[in-house]
Amino acid sequence: MKKTFSMELGGRTLSVDTGRVAAQANGAVLMHYGDTVVLSTATASDKPREGIDFFPLSVDFEEKMYAAGKIPGGFNKREGKPSENAVLTARVIDRPMRPLFPKDYRNDVTLNNLVLSVDPACRPEILAMFGSAIATCISDIPFAGPCATTQIGMKDGEFIVNPSQKDWDEGDLQLTVASTMEKVIMIEAGANEIKEDKMIEAIYMAHEINLQINAFINEIVAEVGKEKHTYTSCAIPDEMFAAIKEIVPPEAMEEAVFTDEKQKREENIREITAKLEEAFADNEEWLEVLGEAVYQYQKKTVRKMILRDHKRPDGRAINQIRPLAAEVDLIPRVHGSAMFTRGQTQICTITTLAPLSEMQRVDGLDENITNKRYMHHYNFPSYSVGETKPSRGPGRREIGHGALAEKALVPVLPSEEEFPYAIRTVSETFESNGSTSQASICASTMSLMAAGVPIKKPVAGISCGLVTGETDDDYIVLTDIQGLEDFFGDMDFKVAGTRDGITAIQMDIKIHGLTRPIVEEAIARTREARMYILDEVMAKAIAEPRPTVGEYAPKIISMQIDPQKIGDVVGQRGKTINAIIEETGVKIDINDDGNVSICGTDAEMMEKARHYVEIIVTDFEAGQVFTGKVVSIKEFGAFIEFAPGKEGMVHISKISKQRINRVEDVLTLGDKVTVVCLGKDRMGRISFSMKDVKGSDPRKKA
Repeated sequence: MKKTFSMELGGRTLSVDTGRVAAQANGAVLMHYGDTVVLSTATASDKPREGIDFFPLSVDFEEKMYAAGKIPGGFNKREGKPSENAVLTARVIDRPMRPLFPKDYRNDVTLNNLVLSVDPACRPEILAMFGSAIATCISDIPFAGPCATTQIGMKDGEFIVNPSQKDWDEGDLQLTVASTMEKVIMIEAGANEIKEDKMIEAIYMAHEINLQINAFINEIVAEVGKEKHTYTSCAIPDEMFAAIKEIVPPEAMEEAVFTDEKQKREENIREITAKLEEAFADNEEWLEVLGEAVYQYQKKTVRKMILRDHKRPDGRAINQIRPLAAEVDLIPRVHGSAMFTRGQTQICTITTLAPLSEMQRVDGLDENITNKRYMHHYNFPSYSVGETKPSRGPGRREIGHGALAEKALVPVLPSEEEFPYAIRTVSETFESNGSTSQASICASTMSLMAAGVPIKKPVAGISCGLVTGETDDDYIVLTDIQGLEDFFGDMDFKVAGTRDGITAIQMDIKIHGLTRPIVEEAIARTREARMYILDEVMAKAIAEPRPTVGEYAPKIISMQIDPQKIGDVVGQRGKTINAIIEETGVKIDINDDGNVSICGTDAEMMEKARHYVEIIVTDFEAGQVFTGKVVSIKEFGAFIEFAPGKEGMVHISKISKQRINRVEDVLTLGDKVTVVCLGKDRMGRISFSMKDVKGSDPRKKA
């Protein structure tokens, strides 16, 4: 039966249609916010997937170009792989919802969000976040909802709830917060150096709105929600844990995991696993889940050590950062390079500079095609964690980590006017044991400075973890979590920023929410660690941006011309500009405002190209002197090319002070000569004279 539910949200009406479409999905809602429409569905398999030890959740955000009245660009007119925005949106939906499914649930679940219509005032991303939660809550899929998500922007110091695309893109804050009925469960933010207290204020403003949305979702579930289905539990039998503890006592497991060397710890666990495999050789059922059982035993051991004994696996204090190292210029010939090491996490970032014409073209569901000037890419090869598998290109995690670092660094980049380059940084993970994304921010900051990019301030990042007990006030926050503490802990709270404020946050948790004291302590702890990294490590490797770009980086000359003269520089079918490029070897870009960018590595050739452009756009007046080449000889005179595509004529009477009968008596093709401009003849051609050049002998060639 079709039903429609509505609530007022951020000054607009949010409407939810149930029972209208996609009736065969476990749960489906048609979401309306302004003129933005998104179909969100939740489906689950009947049986658990065999042979896996994780919850197989898939989240999709499908951007259809028809939603914005567009046909896909390029040769293929059908939408292809998800855009970066689609991947990042799917991740923001996945991260708060995944912990709310049962931990022992192994049925495949797919959350699909199909964007049908886009109103620029109502971003479809936020509608998909609402829709995924509502579709799951009203379905028969086990889920500890409701959960809601709100986005907060900021303009002129004022917060904006669920801002329009324009306000989102141009504002000083891009904050996304997800909450249950009690607690915050996910935070994602990009910010223009927002102070910590202002960020906390924005987070809990979003949380209060989420509580209203959750109440709305509960009303929908009360009317149309299905009874949750039963499922086959994949929990480890209690008797198996008891048997494991007899063979491997808790103190033995504690000794195995208590080391700061990842490889040694893994070898210890392999030995324990082999011992248990031998003991359970006759119990095939237990052998099938032995890996998961050992994992959970490690998890309980590590959590107990941290929470009750305040002991970390590598022996560090609760607020202690692992050993740090930083260096620049380790890769020759690239435009900039830096490496940042934190314990067994090591990132090398390489910076490449190029003309603005090499910016990335981004065609999405918003109204305009935009150009992306700064690109940060992150790679995570299998060797970084001592594993072997073929490289299949970046996955969703790599795209997400790259986007987080990009978000952290954009606020400190110079403007195009200050630094007319497209910039790409690539972070290569050499070794990984916790928070490589934050290490990539540190390495990228140093790499940009080494490349001569005049960033406003250095940016650093660090991650905090969490282990909780049975009550809200029984917890411990850990500074600089390594992989083991991330896997077995409850939170990965990443914060990046400058000395003056936050530029990016990404918070993931595995429990049903964080209290405000935990959020505030994590933000305070990351600030303390960030200051230490900036002052004691990064500043000692490179304190400020280099004054110029490096030897192998392209150099750029910028000049402004009258926009009416752009056609003269380009020439018919590009003949003039291509001639300049061919002769000088530079790259020339001209925008509609008349800004000319000349890019190259040979300073002499760049200056020559600049000189040619200046000549072409000059309004020719009598008395101007030029040097040119004889390109054509006629009976009545010679044509002189004084800039690519630009010619003027010297009449035979103006070649020499003495009378000559033939032009060829003085000039031959290819001669370089100096001429003075006489103005234009009655046919509009530029007239030159050789004999009237002051102080010159017209019989001598230039």
